[in-house]
Amino acid sequence: MNTPRVTLGRVIGVYGVRGWLRIDAQTQTPVQILKYPVWTIRHGEQCFEAQIVDGRGHGGGVVAQITGADGQPIADRDVAAQWIGALIEVDRSALPPLPEGRYYWVDLVGLSVSNPAGVELGVVHDVTTNGAQEVLVLKDAAGIERLIPFVKPQIVVDVDLAQRRIVCNWEADY
Repeated sequence: MNTPRVTLGRVIGVYGVRGWLRIDAQTQTPVQILKYPVWTIRHGEQCFEAQIVDGRGHGGGVVAQITGADGQPIADRDVAAQWIGALIEVDRSALPPLPEGRYYWVDLVGLSVSNPAGVELGVVHDVTTNGAQEVLVLKDAAGIERLIPFVKPQIVVDVDLAQRRIVCNWEADY
């Protein structure tokens, strides 16, 4: 289990009485999480590899039945409920390569952000969407949060993963 992993979602509840889980998927569309047949389920110190037994989109989200740590399908609501809050991870190597200029959100978290004049705006703490575009959530040294639309090239001028930095047409007082 030393392979780098990427969190793609988390268990937010149970569905029905037969051990199905409600999933908050952090993939481009929720059902895309089902394309990864092997998940690592991580809940506190507990961690195990799970296979997807069955799954589908449901109400804008995803429901799935998975195997438990014993390799058998989780078929009981009470057993499934123990995993509420668990993270769903996949091997980094399972992610498809992206075209030039596209980035996985996880790769942007932790990058420092400045404007072309060199003014430090903060560090990417999270990436979200407002429905129209992706939005960088920054925190500066004082803990102040700043939201910057991820719009290339108008706002986001450069993303350099090797140097761990992003340059944005943005001012500190926006």
